Amino acid sequence: MRSSELRKRRSPSTSSSDVIPKKPSQNSFSSTSKPSSPVDQPVHAAQDSLFSGSSGFTDYRGFFNLAMMLLIVSNGRVALENLIKYGILISPATWISIFSRDVWKWPNLTMVLLSQVTCVLVLLSEKAFARKWFSNRIAAVWYTVLISLHLILPVLVTLWLKGNPMFSTPALALIVIEALKLVSFVHVNYWCRDARDNNSPNASSLYPGNLNFFEFYYFMLAPTLCYELRFPRTPKRRKTFIVKRVVELACFSFVCVALSQQWVVPLVRNSLYTFSEMDLFRCVERVLKLAVPNHVIWLLFFYTIFHSFLNLLAEVLRFADREFYRDFWNAETISYFWQTWNIPVHRWCVRHVYKPMVKNGYNRQHSAIAVFLISAVFHEYLVSVPLHMFRLWAFWAMLAQVPLSMLTDKVIRGGRAGNVIVWLSIILGQPMAILMYVHDWYLLNHPEHMAELKQQMEAVAAT
Repeated sequence: MRSSELRKRRSPSTSSSDVIPKKPSQNSFSSTSKPSSPVDQPVHAAQDSLFSGSSGFTDYRGFFNLAMMLLIVSNGRVALENLIKYGILISPATWISIFSRDVWKWPNLTMVLLSQVTCVLVLLSEKAFARKWFSNRIAAVWYTVLISLHLILPVLVTLWLKGNPMFSTPALALIVIEALKLVSFVHVNYWCRDARDNNSPNASSLYPGNLNFFEFYYFMLAPTLCYELRFPRTPKRRKTFIVKRVVELACFSFVCVALSQQWVVPLVRNSLYTFSEMDLFRCVERVLKLAVPNHVIWLLFFYTIFHSFLNLLAEVLRFADREFYRDFWNAETISYFWQTWNIPVHRWCVRHVYKPMVKNGYNRQHSAIAVFLISAVFHEYLVSVPLHMFRLWAFWAMLAQVPLSMLTDKVIRGGRAGNVIVWLSIILGQPMAILMYVHDWYLLNHPEHMAELKQQMEAVAAT
């Protein structure tokens, strides 16, 4: 009934002035003249305004261009203000001096190289288990102890040496990546061993021939966390593609470091005293001020790692599966965002945590919470250990994704509002965590700097 009324309202008027006369016969006097238009020359028709949902209009490219221009102008003003206030802080010479300092005393590089001992032990252990020298129960205990030591010993070394967090973070990230890869390698070989021992029709003829150093280290270098007996491969390497990715990797890495030194470091340093005083409005102002540069760097970092670097690595290794991310920018729920922005980690969590738990009788919700819990532990691992302090901000931030996911899934039910919540959680959550960690780090390691900032702020307030 409603649709028929709407169609009726939109139907054009049928007044006498709208009726076009029929074409006269050839014998008629007016046969050579054109049909005349209505005498009142009507300009109106039944139609909706473009902003109305019922109009069906969707082309808002001009507004998108306007939003981009406003974003560029507003951020350009902030960048100009930063240059006027601080001058040029970018110093590549400082970067080189940091990397060239004590070249033969790089504990983090040594730690990564020594981690290969665990990798070799895992490969040799798998060879022994494939020959049935030990039972699967012993394998479970052995691998639990071995991989736990693989993760714990670097923590002890980092906390003991108290090195530069800028180097400790990537080193520990590599340790975590190796641990996840080893878990997948062990898990898949257990499946193959179990299928072979039980004469399953799904048993693979490639096992245990896959247990060799070449295939093992191909997997350890490949841009994936999930092991397979045979990976998809490209027919050849594309030199032009490799050159493009190398140029992108170099340029965007430089831009990320330059923006951090020029834009983020001064903002964070000037926010320390504000967070010490816990002035709510000033704290909110600092978080909002840091949100834009932090988010720009985060997006550049994402493109640099997940597109440029992983595609470069895949091309060199002829690894054919290049789905390292999906359309996370369109995520309408928190759960969809975590499923799409980091595909290698998502696949590992689903394959080696979520599905095994569901298979062993746990419900889906508990399995999903377990995934977030493991992710929270590793997030805190990669933040607190390099900073030599444990505040659990990253841990609680990751666990907060569980109720936030329920909110966007069950209450908001996705849509545009859900996408806004996803972006707000990223734009505001990250700078808030950064400021809290940096504040606590300075308070523990450089209390004299906090006192100096307090004096400077009091002098500015007095003037």
